[in-house]
Amino acid sequence: MIDLVKFPVLTSKATKLLEKSQYTFYVDISLNKPQIKTLIEKLFSYKVLAVNTSIPPRKKRRLGRYKGFKVNYKRVIVTLDSQDVISFFPAS
Repeated sequence: MIDLVKFPVLTSKATKLLEKSQYTFYVDISLNKPQIKTLIEKLFSYKVLAVNTSIPPRKKRRLGRYKGFKVNYKRVIVTLDSQDVISFFPAS
């Protein structure tokens, strides 16, 4: 279950969305919105209000004479209640 959520996205846009209680993750491309909602609710034990998904275009990669594509993920923006906070880094 935890391997379906690949990693959180920490870009400038994603950090701006944190102020609105919206968290951005990369997940497995085969998941749909109801599955993502139950997965996040079970992992972090918070109620999810909305799930927005997008699949960014694949990027071409080349290693010598071999051509291929980068692994494709689904980008998910999860909206939580305003009091709920997911901490990505442990408090020191």
